[in-house]
Amino acid sequence: MNANNFKQTVRRLYFKLFLFFFVLIIGASGLIYKIVNPSFLSFNSVSSKDYVDIDDVDINDIKNGIHIPTGFKAGKGLNEVVISCTPCHSAKLVTQNRATKAGWIGIIRWMQATQNLWDLGENESVIVDYLAAQYAPEEQGRRAVLKNIEWYDLNKE
Repeated sequence: MNANNFKQTVRRLYFKLFLFFFVLIIGASGLIYKIVNPSFLSFNSVSSKDYVDIDDVDINDIKNGIHIPTGFKAGKGLNEVVISCTPCHSAKLVTQNRATKAGWIGIIRWMQATQNLWDLGENESVIVDYLAAQYAPEEQGRRAVLKNIEWYDLNKE
């Protein structure tokens, strides 16, 4: 091996070592940043603004029948629902669901059994009544059933 080949081999080795340490430093920096800022590159659709600090909630902040801070429909029991539901999860989790009275009781029992929901006591009936009234199942389909239609056969030619 002559001197020029040896110098080229050493340069390639130094370049590869430089690239390796450069990538290692970038990766370690990214890992440290991720540890310091866990929401970095998070693809979770729920943000901190989806949660409501119940100390800041004005229960009378209602416009067009909607409680503005939470998105809940206005009605008897709204205050109890805000106090009992939004400390643990977003109000959107409630508003996207529909259930009967028995269904809401089942959801509450499931949360008590698996999600450490506390005993709601006498507020449970108020909460269930509110949820069953405001977020009942919607029985309407895409459109009303067609009635009194005069059907005809298409001629195939």
